[in-house]
Amino acid sequence: NAGNEAALWWSRDWRVAFSRQATVLGTDTAGYNMNVIYPLAVPKGRRLCCEVCDAPAERVCRACTVTYYCGVVHQRADWGSIHEKICQLLIPVRTSMPFYNSEEERQHGLQQLQQRQRHLIEFCYTVAQKYLFEGRHEDAVPAALHSLRFRMNVHGLSSVELVPAYLLLAEASLGLGRIVQAEEYLSQAQWTVLKSTECSYATHSLLHRNLGLLYMAKENYEEARYHLANDVSEIWNKYLNNHHQVLSRVRIQQIDLLGEQFETDTGLDEAQEAEAIRILTSILKIRELTSDKAPQKTIFVLKALVMLYYLMMNSSKATFALKAQEYATRALNLAKERQLSVCEQSTIQNLLSLIKTEDAHPVT
Repeated sequence: NAGNEAALWWSRDWRVAFSRQATVLGTDTAGYNMNVIYPLAVPKGRRLCCEVCDAPAERVCRACTVTYYCGVVHQRADWGSIHEKICQLLIPVRTSMPFYNSEEERQHGLQQLQQRQRHLIEFCYTVAQKYLFEGRHEDAVPAALHSLRFRMNVHGLSSVELVPAYLLLAEASLGLGRIVQAEEYLSQAQWTVLKSTECSYATHSLLHRNLGLLYMAKENYEEARYHLANDVSEIWNKYLNNHHQVLSRVRIQQIDLLGEQFETDTGLDEAQEAEAIRILTSILKIRELTSDKAPQKTIFVLKALVMLYYLMMNSSKATFALKAQEYATRALNLAKERQLSVCEQSTIQNLLSLIKTEDAHPVT
């Protein structure tokens, strides 16, 4: 249907953009590993489509002979994104299965095929994710499309397993300023989630996060606040607060474990830490820009940022200590200004004191 087609292939906006690029770059294929497709050599009734835009293909990758493109521009985009990494891996996946002498051999062949496809799903997804973390949104799209395509082959067209790939494509579209395209992917993801009875909490969280970023791009801060603040800030606050409570208990018991166990111990890798900062600062911006500035909710987000930066502190990242102190001071000043409870002020003050103590005696 139209929804799946829009989700799987780049829309007209993408095609127009690549057409303009083709005009600039030309169609010289020198140096590119492609062969021209001769129509008479294609079996009757078989439609060869471009890997990137689904337009009729005119060239094939010479290395794997199972990947097709409408021209050099799309081949260049796919090669630079993901194809160079998976070119040879596509051959057994896209080649017709051989004749098997027994049902047992056939089942074994099917299992191997699915294993290869699952590997490609995760690999392409990871590559696309890495590109997004690096801000390389255009490079992320072909890799995310590959992940989506293999997910459809393995799980079907309506499976909730398709949602992570939709969300990657939506995020890439937002990064490129293609709001309409992002809405198409998010609508497909939202519809898939609504139809599913087995959607995990993590998937719901990712969907809300991307919807929040979409509405921020559209400057609809009320909707953005609903999706971001109602979900992500509470998740991070609960997660980070658990880590902070452990650190506080260790400090009270005067057990010197900070240097060994809790140095930069957020439980996240660097890419996830960067994403947490980006999301929480986006939520803070919404809280401060909207007219109904509820101080408790703003402090809630500030405290989450304080705990995140505190857990990321060590001797080699002194800037994290400064950021933690900055957000803690802002939270404390706001609590005093709005005359919040003594307990709330005391909690923030204790956190600020802990940060200053750790900054004065860094772990070595």
